[in-house]
Amino acid sequence: MAYDTQNAFAKILRGEIPCFKLHEDAHTLAFMDIMPQVAGHALVIPKEAATTLFELSEEAAAAVMRTVRKVGAAQQKALGAEGIVLMQLNGEAAGQSVPHFHMHVIPGSIADLRKPHAAVMGNMDEIKALADRIRAALAD
Repeated sequence: MAYDTQNAFAKILRGEIPCFKLHEDAHTLAFMDIMPQVAGHALVIPKEAATTLFELSEEAAAAVMRTVRKVGAAQQKALGAEGIVLMQLNGEAAGQSVPHFHMHVIPGSIADLRKPHAAVMGNMDEIKALADRIRAALAD
């Protein structure tokens, strides 16, 4: 499958769509999910163009996991999350809603994920406030 350069995450990477950025390095970008399943739901994406895990280079996959570890640890510290759910979907049939590889980093437990994925827009003020707390924990 050809990579769609007009997908929402590609546009975020190019700065065409704003996001509540948590962390950025040479290989990855972490930001808040604006349609969160729970408070503090974050996404980590590679800067490499890949739709699924199976198209992603090993180097980019390793970079994503390094960032996932940082963001998850910051969520635990900032939000008091006792657990972190990591979710990654490959292909539309699996429920992937944006055709750019991404990891969901979700504070809480699997039991908290009763709300459908990408179904309801979150409160932007609340998301921004949570992003500020997580960014502060990342800076420590």
